[in-house]
Amino acid sequence: MLALAGCKKDVVVAAPPTVSLEFEQTVGTDPLVLDTKTYNTLAGDQFTVNTFRQYISNIVFTKTDGSTYAVPDSYYLLDAAKPDNQHITLTGVPEGDYKGLTFTIGVDSLHNVSGAQKGALDPNNKMFWTWNSGYIFTKLEGSSPQSRTTALTFHVGGFQKPYNAVRTVSPAFQAGTTLLVRAGHNPEIHLNQDLQKMFSGPTTIRFGGTGSMIEIMSAGPNAMMMADNYAAGMFTVEHIHAN
Repeated sequence: MLALAGCKKDVVVAAPPTVSLEFEQTVGTDPLVLDTKTYNTLAGDQFTVNTFRQYISNIVFTKTDGSTYAVPDSYYLLDAAKPDNQHITLTGVPEGDYKGLTFTIGVDSLHNVSGAQKGALDPNNKMFWTWNSGYIFTKLEGSSPQSRTTALTFHVGGFQKPYNAVRTVSPAFQAGTTLLVRAGHNPEIHLNQDLQKMFSGPTTIRFGGTGSMIEIMSAGPNAMMMADNYAAGMFTVEHIHAN
């Protein structure tokens, strides 16, 4: 009996799974480089990006059986000047096989009016107008030789009708791909975030000439047009690492 007791083995418990979202910001096929690189819109206008920030929130995973899991309190600020912001690690995602991912670009109406908040929603992140106007969902600042002032300033937001710029997207997994969440494994979803899609899609946005747009500084019809553009294809799932 003593010999048997001495042979007792330690039980190894697999660590709970995590799911990571990795974002790569590009302009078309080119990596986003702040301040120094000049890009072209699909309409032919040139521009440089000095600042790019965007809120991602309300992340939901869909299983192959159609059931869903909503990640609680999922509010994140992607900032091109801070590489660490491009990696989001999610804990608590139930084990299972998942076929889809959905998230919001922006901040929902409840959190727009919830008073002072912390973390990604801290007003000190310079993504907040006022308690009446709420959060800036997407901020792009830069320059263009086609702009009459050379400056470009796009602060897209608004959560109240008729100018609700909150958008929900579901970038598709590649055909035949399933996100497998298992204990002891940490899969990564790699997503591309294409800034070129801010200026093309349902509406072509030009920086010079009649009908040009070089500034958005509040909620309104122009913010709606740009939100519709980037909701139409800004995010794509490049691949999934099983890990």
